Amino acid sequence: MLGQPFILERLGTDGDSALAARLFRELDGRVDAFGLGGADLYVIAGRRRYTFGNVRKLVANAKLTPVLDGSGLKNTLEREAVAQLDPLLNWRTQRVLMVSAVDRFGMAEALAEHGADVVYGDLIFGLNVDRPIRNIGTLRRVARLALPVITTLPQDWFYPTGEKQEQSVEGKGTRYYSWADVLAGDTHYVKRYAPRDLRGKTVLTQTITEADRTWMQEHGVARLITTTPRMGKRNFATNVLEAFFVALSGKREALSEQEYLDYIRQVGFKPEINEL
Repeated sequence: MLGQPFILERLGTDGDSALAARLFRELDGRVDAFGLGGADLYVIAGRRRYTFGNVRKLVANAKLTPVLDGSGLKNTLEREAVAQLDPLLNWRTQRVLMVSAVDRFGMAEALAEHGADVVYGDLIFGLNVDRPIRNIGTLRRVARLALPVITTLPQDWFYPTGEKQEQSVEGKGTRYYSWADVLAGDTHYVKRYAPRDLRGKTVLTQTITEADRTWMQEHGVARLITTTPRMGKRNFATNVLEAFFVALSGKREALSEQEYLDYIRQVGFKPEINEL
């Protein structure tokens, strides 16, 4: 990429935080950047940054190598992707369900800015409160009130890790899936609460494997759009690409939003559209 060879290696731990901590210690200083998958270190909402305490302890095992969780790219690449997709989707005509919005606030704000009719499902799916959030102002207020408390709790209370990622919770929020034209957000979240019938739906997400593509086809999804490009047989998550850009820069820290945008445009990253 840009004349520079890269090695991207994915090491899963099936939700085992002790094993993850050991890998951070053993690989610290031996790799150029870590991409933290399956957990958020930070959540950026309304220009404020909130830190998950248990994840901060985990990544503290990396003293030399920077750890990137994708939050910087979610706030830049995904905003850019929503704007790039407007000529195709005409957001003002779309009903969008974001199963979880506070973990990708850039996409949430961009959808609102482009006039989509959005239901933000954070209370429904994250806190088991059947109250849809219908506008970005309310989402900002909920984020300000809830995130200082939520980030003191273990993140796997809210986000599926390990074998939980393959478990379905059908029936929870099914009517919101039925209402929506577009299902947007994290792949695991979208799949976890989805009903069996998704005929005609568009899914806007990032990390996709061949198994995920098969799942989408079996459930009748009409169009799959990923905000990140395909490398080999999978679309890597924003944490991997953020680590990728940091390594490319030669820096030992997260980049600014403008630096991420500059790299996105240099390498020509655009949403990948798959008609299924």
